Amino acid sequence: MRSAWGSGNGRDDGTVTAEFAVVLPAVLLVLACCLGAVQVVGQQVRLTDAAGDAARLLARGESAERAASLVHRSVGGARLATERRGEFVCARLSAPAAFGPYATFGLTVAARSCALGGAVVPGP
Repeated sequence: MRSAWGSGNGRDDGTVTAEFAVVLPAVLLVLACCLGAVQVVGQQVRLTDAAGDAARLLARGESAERAASLVHRSVGGARLATERRGEFVCARLSAPAAFGPYATFGLTVAARSCALGGAVVPGP
């Protein structure tokens, strides 16, 4: 009995399997890149949060070592740079991307946050 889909001569047998075998690695590569991108965005969020925490600590007059300790607990491998800009104390964090092809290509993720520095006024 002949198939309604093919010519019945057997030349097309296995073509779907071959096409699937060619396309599957490309689909898996795209999926891996997408999952890696989501993880790098999560790392960016952690860096931004840690930069804000470090800037607030520095603005309160805490030591740079304490701020660096907080940063390393939040995001391992991050580098902290601090600077004063007028009344503001800024913390800049950078870390190499830790996931997937982004780590292979040397992508650096960075975040910066500033807080108003000044004397702490004791409460009543």
